[in-house]
Amino acid sequence: KWIHVMAPLAVVVDDDISVRESLESLIRSAGLEVRMFASAEEFLNSAHPRKADCLILDVRLPDMSGIDLHRQLLARGCRVPAIFITAHGYDDHTRSQTYSDWTVACLTKPFSEDELFDAVQAALKWRPRS
Repeated sequence: KWIHVMAPLAVVVDDDISVRESLESLIRSAGLEVRMFASAEEFLNSAHPRKADCLILDVRLPDMSGIDLHRQLLARGCRVPAIFITAHGYDDHTRSQTYSDWTVACLTKPFSEDELFDAVQAALKWRPRS
């Protein structure tokens, strides 16, 4: 008897299609399922918020920031580890905004494949700090 085991699901929310396509290819090459969204609203209106095992969120999105999206998910009881990405760097204010027990990493674009893979692997093993 065969048991079908689903691969972990990574969700990417980034308004830049080239970033989404690159991340989709990288994440699939690691054996994960991946779903792509261009905005926070598109993601929130999907069936995926509670199914995701890992979130990769752009800090700057057109409708709401990735930071606010993650806070909204946490407030709804949707506890999913997040990796934040940005092309604008992380100053002290941005780092403090991204901080939560469910934040795994903050990566600055362009980041290496290894940085992404390490962050995703950490997210899949994530347990919040106590």
